[in-house]
Order: sequence, then C-alpha cells, then structure tokens
Amino acid sequence: MKLNRSMILRAALLFSIMANLTILSSKIQADTGNCGGVTITLPFNDVMASPFFCQIAAAYFSGLTNGTGDGTTYSPTQTVTREQMAAFISRTLDQSLKRGSKRAATEQWYTPQSAANLALTTVGDEPIQVKFDGLDLWVANKFSATVTRVRASDGTVLGTWTGASLAGGIVCAMGKVFITGDAGSGKLYMIDPTQAPGDVTTLPSSLGTLPGGIAFDGLRIWTANLNSVSIVSLNPTSVTTVSTGFSFPIGALYDGANIWVTNVGDDTIKKLDASGAILQSITLGSNPRNPVFDGMNIWVPNQGAASVSVVRVKDAQGNPLASAFVLATLTDNGLAGPTTAAFDGERILVTNLFGHSVSLWKAADLTPLGNFPTGAGTGPFGACSDGLNFWITLAGTDKLARF
Repeated sequence: MKLNRSMILRAALLFSIMANLTILSSKIQADTGNCGGVTITLPFNDVMASPFFCQIAAAYFSGLTNGTGDGTTYSPTQTVTREQMAAFISRTLDQSLKRGSKRAATEQWYTPQSAANLALTTVGDEPIQVKFDGLDLWVANKFSATVTRVRASDGTVLGTWTGASLAGGIVCAMGKVFITGDAGSGKLYMIDPTQAPGDVTTLPSSLGTLPGGIAFDGLRIWTANLNSVSIVSLNPTSVTTVSTGFSFPIGALYDGANIWVTNVGDDTIKKLDASGAILQSITLGSNPRNPVFDGMNIWVPNQGAASVSVVRVKDAQGNPLASAFVLATLTDNGLAGPTTAAFDGERILVTNLFGHSVSLWKAADLTPLGNFPTGAGTGPFGACSDGLNFWITLAGTDKLARF
C-alpha cells in the first residue's frame, strides 16, 4: 500500500505521543509511605524501604533536594560528597531565610520592577540617611535642617523635628535618635521619640569637623568626621576625638565586637579598638562609602570604583577573625555610583546615586538579583530595611521610597 503524506504525518504523531507517554510513565513511578498518620507520596522509586522515609520526605518538600539522576531516584545509600553537602546546606539556609521572613508572612514575594511601583513619602530638603527604630523610620534631611519621623507600615509622616543643621548620619539607640550635623564644630543632636515634635536637642561638647557616619556599640556613640573619629560617652556627655590614621572617614558600623569605619583618604575600611586606635586596615575600591553588616560580612559600596567589596569579618561560629579579608569584589549588576548598603535579613540592597537605581544581591551566596530603577533624577542615597521593605532616600526629589 502506498503511504500518502497524511498517513506519514499521523504515524509520526502517534509515535511521538507513545514516546512521551513512555517517558511520563517512567517519571510518575513513586513511593508512598505514612508519616505521622498522613499518606505521603514522593516522586522517587527507591525509598519505600528506607527507615528514613519521612526524613527524606521532609527534605524533598522543604526544597533541600530534588533527587538524583532524572529526579525519579533519591539514592538513599549513596555517599554524599562535600560538594553535594555544600549545596544541601546552602539550600537549607536559603529556604529557612525565605520562609521565616516578614515577606513570607505577608505574601510579599515581589520586587518592585519600575519607579512607578515605588510608594513615595515627601520628607525634607535632600534626605541623606534613614534608619529604622523597630517601629518607625527616621530621615535626616540635610538642607532643611530637619529630621522626619515616618510610620513604616504605610509611609505616613508622624512628625518633623527642626534645628538639625546639616543633618547627616543617624542612629537609633537607647530609645533615642541621634543625628550628626553642622560643618564646622560638629554637633550631635538627639530626639526623644516619646515627646512631641519640636526642636532637636543639641548635646554639649563638639565632635570633629564635618561629622557624617554614626554607630553605637552598646555603650558609646562613634562618629566619622572629616579627618577624625569621635567617641561620645553619655550621661554626662563627653567626647574623645582621635585623628591618628584617619583621612576623610565616611561610614561607620558596629559588628558586635568592633567599630569599623570606611576611610576615603586611602580607600580602606578600618577596624578600631575601644580607644579608637586602628587594629587593621583593609584596602577596598575607590571612594568607599556607607557599609552594612549582615552578621558575617561587611558590604562596602565603592562609589568611585562602581563596585561593592564584601569583607569577611566573622568565622563560622560568629567569632571575630584575627585578620579580616576581602571575600569578593562585586561589579556590574547596574552599579553606578554605589553609595549606601542595607540588609533585610536575606538580601543586600545598594543605592546607585549616579545610576538612579538600586542593586540587589542574595547575602548568603552573593548571587546578583538584579538592578531596579528609582526614576530619573531621583539620586538614591541612603537606605535601610524594616525587615519587610527596603526604604530609600531620594535626595534629588526630597522623597522617601518604599521598595
């Protein structure tokens, strides 16, 4: 019998369907067991007899493993390599961070994809930095000499404090809010959130010239000044200013053991002892700015180099390393004038002052998560997180953006 084209096509289609059904039938082989009175079916065909069936089920459902080969086997007796174990641990950490986050509790799995998706709050003239106190956000507005309190849940302005000349760095500590300011004889301002908005309190004693970055170590406040670091004791207020080894320090943070400051004069980050003496100086990229600590590493935006330095400062047990080191130098991912880093418990965000955007990474393994615009001329500068959203000061438009 002569085969026509239609018959050949039908035969080919039938063969394709049968082949796909054969593949599908091999994939749907599954083992079923009982865990806690619940019948569980897994896509694996080699775990029915395992005494650890329920643990294997938990590993599969949690995303720890997808099986071996084509996914139809688990290979329960096979030796696990160090490489595989690293993958298991990384996936476990990743899943626990995701599922335990506020984003999971509020079903907020999205990331704003454009400037039009940002919720905006109008604050003061040229907002520089923002910090979260556990309930509200505090924004330092440089040129209006004000500090704005914003409710984190919906971005509502709750009050504005005045008299903070050239407000810059900001830290929330001891139930108060402390702000650096003034260009000449540097000032430290304080706000008591339990009081109605009004003028900030100017604490006695001067800081170094042009104070900016600020941190709290549980006892004292530290500020990064033009060519020095000031250490402020409170109740009563006294200031010790250390200049040896510093040339234009910018950012400051506390990692639970030591104060660190970024130093633009020699493109380093410096680890300090309790007296302000430099214990270690680590070379970074050009013009290091405002860093953040993620519990293991310090992330430093290098504004002049369009890069981010990741500095390992703790060991696996959370103990300070005797000698910290640069773990990685991140480039690309939309970096353009990176200025401030923030951490939400899972991701790192870096503001791009020149690129009018923000860049995201996964903190656990430094995976880039993308670059997202904040709008032309917005000048994103400061950033923090409330554990659910990132908040970004848009110095070019006098706004606070919820990201």
